[in-house]
Amino acid sequence: MKFGSRTQELRTSLTIHAGKTSLTADLVVPEHASGLVIFAHGSASSRFSPRNQFVASALNNKGLGTLLVDLLSQVEEHHDTASGAHRFDIDFLSERLVAVIDAMVVDENTKGLKIGLFGASTGAAAALVAAERRSKFVSAVVSRGGRVDLAADVLEDVHAPTLLIVGANDHDVLKLNQEAVSRLACAKHLAVVDGAAHLFEEPGSLEQVAHLAQDWFAKYLK
Repeated sequence: MKFGSRTQELRTSLTIHAGKTSLTADLVVPEHASGLVIFAHGSASSRFSPRNQFVASALNNKGLGTLLVDLLSQVEEHHDTASGAHRFDIDFLSERLVAVIDAMVVDENTKGLKIGLFGASTGAAAALVAAERRSKFVSAVVSRGGRVDLAADVLEDVHAPTLLIVGANDHDVLKLNQEAVSRLACAKHLAVVDGAAHLFEEPGSLEQVAHLAQDWFAKYLK
């Protein structure tokens, strides 16, 4: 199914090659999609994260395509669970995310769609680094509870409009995001969700994240 002839919602699993590694991803492209949002999960998470699946479903309902992708292979994931070797290696994770972006730019199901990145926790840092490295392709970034301090070296060079969403009770991460937003030179906004902590498990808090992400991507991916 090619971009120019897409007439129905597409749901499929993909294998994306990143160097010698094969990554697994789940792609949803609604009919007449206006953009594609690639998710970068946080440490010790995966494409099966219920929080990111919830947000992805909300974006699909807004007419946006989504790609939930595991940036680690199964072998790497097992190694990381035991050692923590990869979860804070932002260069490594961002290189994987760049490979995913490059694949989506030429994939027959997604080429022609503007690309957004949604990053959670350490995945947000990888998203910002990837946005800087692929500024030609990335049109917007949303961070949920992001460890954006881990992308400190590239903040001034990120051009994609960036929304930082943080829980009001996630005090340490909120401070890091307040410092980061002052350094971003792109269109930017820091949204603080009252009553929410790091995982946005409080009633209604994740719904607020989804609405904020919907509005941001709808604005910048059309």
